[in-house]
Amino acid sequence: MVDEALPKLLELNPDVLVVTGDHSTPVAISGHSWHPVPFMIKSPYTRAGLSKTFDEFEAARGSMGTIYAVDLMSLLMGNARKLEKFGA
Repeated sequence: MVDEALPKLLELNPDVLVVTGDHSTPVAISGHSWHPVPFMIKSPYTRAGLSKTFDEFEAARGSMGTIYAVDLMSLLMGNARKLEKFGA
């Protein structure tokens, strides 16, 4: 489980750490749904959000807002400083 592994992962001091899933499973539905997939990013270049927990409610309120899945890898590569230029 990610909760148990997270402290050990953070000890490795990765350039970028993302926690996400392959689908949304809201508590109210208790199964897969069409809702956005929550994610969180930790890197020296992310802005701190106000969320204290990681669940679909906090992710919906998060500072990243809702993004398209096809934009996630560019966002992660930018945070890893692996892009020569990001944006305009």
